[in-house]
Amino acid sequence: MVCLIATAAVFSAVAIGGVMYFNAPPTGASLSSAHSAGISVDSGGTGTAIEDSVRIAEQRFFEVYPGESALSVGKRLKDAGIIRSHYFWYILSRLDKGYIKAGTYRLDLPASQMAIRSVLVTGQQFLTRVTIPEGVTLKKIAKILEDAEICDSSAFLAATGDADLRATYRIPGETMEGYLYPDTYFFPRDYPASLVVKAMADTFFSRIAALSDLKDKALSPEELYQKVIIASIVEREYRVDEEAPLMAGVFYNRLDIGMALQSCATVEYVITEIQGRPHPEVLYTRDTEIQDPYNTYIQPGLPPGPISAPGAIALKAAFNPLRKEYLYFRLVDGAAGRHSFSRTLDDHIRAGTLYVKGRSSS
Repeated sequence: MVCLIATAAVFSAVAIGGVMYFNAPPTGASLSSAHSAGISVDSGGTGTAIEDSVRIAEQRFFEVYPGESALSVGKRLKDAGIIRSHYFWYILSRLDKGYIKAGTYRLDLPASQMAIRSVLVTGQQFLTRVTIPEGVTLKKIAKILEDAEICDSSAFLAATGDADLRATYRIPGETMEGYLYPDTYFFPRDYPASLVVKAMADTFFSRIAALSDLKDKALSPEELYQKVIIASIVEREYRVDEEAPLMAGVFYNRLDIGMALQSCATVEYVITEIQGRPHPEVLYTRDTEIQDPYNTYIQPGLPPGPISAPGAIALKAAFNPLRKEYLYFRLVDGAAGRHSFSRTLDDHIRAGTLYVKGRSSS
């Protein structure tokens, strides 16, 4: 009996020792092995305690693929030098009733297999913070998202032009230009482009729902589209908040009398977004004569669609313009971003030279 107890004790000690050994993080994990396994590395950790006396030496991003098996995940973790044994990982997976969820996770290393598994089971993914500035175009948003490794730029642009997606939001245009709200978002890495677009469009419609004009009446998709176009132009023109409603009023006044909008921002859009040329320092007469539907110097009425992603100030201005008798405005103080508003062409000409917002404005 004593012999059996001793033998059992030995086996128990060996088993416990084995569990402790394989559960513990490997020593001297190789960064090169992490790169070869397709795992992002962020060295120089914060030194925050993980468990007991173990402290963070580095942070890595690990992706669990949709439908991936526990054994496959374990093999990639082993190949990356994050765990000692993928067989022990598989045993843990069989004993634990929780399921690993697909997504991108940040792992604070070194960490035990149990600690790592608890992260992957919770489904609390690592989210990337990305800020979309006001006034950017779809192409610029696509580049921002791709640089942040959230989604491929071409996939994003394809999603913004998807007919079914546009129909969902009742957008008359051929793309969702102007309908993706500029804000700070948190997305997982390699997120489906369509879901990124939906999140930004949902934010847009939640923002405009609070505007006073929409509280009392429902706008048709075409009426809303016109206001978004105006807002997108105002966004690229104004530099001082209180001038935005005045600019919107100028554009509405011009539309009322059949006058061309003559927005420098639309010419800039033609040059940079349609022709793919660098942002102009100054607009010349030859620029305002470019034959394009978006050139509001030669085309009457509104351009075919929005030219940027308008923010709160520009949207409020488009829905609540300050309608005075002004038909013109021109930048007169570049440092302060102030414009002169005029009723006549003579007063407008006296105000100065034609400029573009970003370096100047019209």
